[in-house]
Amino acid sequence: MLDLPGQSLSAEDKEILEHPLTGGLIFFTRNFEDHQQIAELTSEIRSKVPKPLLFAVDQEGGRVQRFRQDFTALPSMGSILELCQGNMDSAVSYCQAVAELMALEIQSVGIDISFAPVADINDISEVIGDRGFASDKSSVVKLVNGFCQGMRAAGMATTGKHFPGHGSVKEDSHIALPIDNREAAEILDKDYWVFQQLMSQGALDAVMPAHVIYPAFDELPAGFSKVWIQQQLRERLQFKGAVFSDDLTMEGAVKSGSPTERAHLAIGAGCDMALICNSRDTAIEVLDSYQGQPKMSTAIAEMIMAAPTFKGLTNCQSSERWQTLRAKLDELNEH
Repeated sequence: MLDLPGQSLSAEDKEILEHPLTGGLIFFTRNFEDHQQIAELTSEIRSKVPKPLLFAVDQEGGRVQRFRQDFTALPSMGSILELCQGNMDSAVSYCQAVAELMALEIQSVGIDISFAPVADINDISEVIGDRGFASDKSSVVKLVNGFCQGMRAAGMATTGKHFPGHGSVKEDSHIALPIDNREAAEILDKDYWVFQQLMSQGALDAVMPAHVIYPAFDELPAGFSKVWIQQQLRERLQFKGAVFSDDLTMEGAVKSGSPTERAHLAIGAGCDMALICNSRDTAIEVLDSYQGQPKMSTAIAEMIMAAPTFKGLTNCQSSERWQTLRAKLDELNEH
């Protein structure tokens, strides 16, 4: 899964997207001007690159929301339970509404998925913080499950991140390689437990592992680790969905080798798709030198949207369903 440098499709962009190894495209704020421009861009790519491509964006809410102008301003997930004065049933209901609203809007401009929800506990992590739904594991499971139900109501697949949990290690894997030195039992009983519960409830269609090392289990970051992806995720938890690497250009990944070596590590560990973002040179290097047969997994192919519920953000926001959901969000904001 690669990205674009700008707001339009260049000849080089088209060539890169047509490459046999390219299976997806992730959008960032730099790709976005307004809802009409992003809808025209996704439509142009679909027509000019006639092969299956998964389109994604990080539209979590709060400080991680790539599309803002014209789109609904989504609250941080960590604020919802607090706004509901601790009333769990009410908070779950609002999580469902926020998620469905987000998913309908994103799909209306031609994007298949938002990489959400964050299933990390809101503990000591500098990069997670209020991206996490709550600070205790049981509340996280209930709220994330509600959010997943909302995404599914809109027909969007869910991606739980960052397995087995990034919330209990302080460093930011965008700028450092975090190491979680806790005992295995504590990790399994706390952060991992959240993913275990969500999977037992069938809430997650995909998972994104953390660029975090857990020495009690393996010397490799989870996204490069057969221990985590094959033994824990696939065998112990019996997870059948898609596995996306986190961005392989993040600092938490670069210490594991060259860009191509990182891609091989991620795919070799069991990731179905490797993300290479924010570095066109790195993307080209991997496309030119990666050795292996490209194959899109069935789990990822099933995440590509057949057709959005509403075509265009204007049609989406004029619908009765959107207005009902937006009224519920406004009600939350008035708390």
